[in-house]
Amino acid sequence: MARDGMSALECLKTFRPDAILLDIGLPDLDGYEVARRIRAMPEQANVLVVALSGYGMPDHERREVTGIDHYLVKPADLRQLDAFLAGGRG
Repeated sequence: MARDGMSALECLKTFRPDAILLDIGLPDLDGYEVARRIRAMPEQANVLVVALSGYGMPDHERREVTGIDHYLVKPADLRQLDAFLAGGRG
């Protein structure tokens, strides 16, 4: 677990998760920027990125551009999250 975007990116230099739950409202970089940087890392090309936000409706255009696979609004529906994790990327 990382508490901000820069820490998350630093962790990903050595950690290869199958999935990332990424908050959009981070204190330093927003989740969209973190996702964009994750997608620029060749070693993280296949990681599932699920955004989680308290802001409301997803911005589908930004989601597509930044490489976020799925978007959940808080409080997250755990059945939907489970389905995303089971289904993987795409």
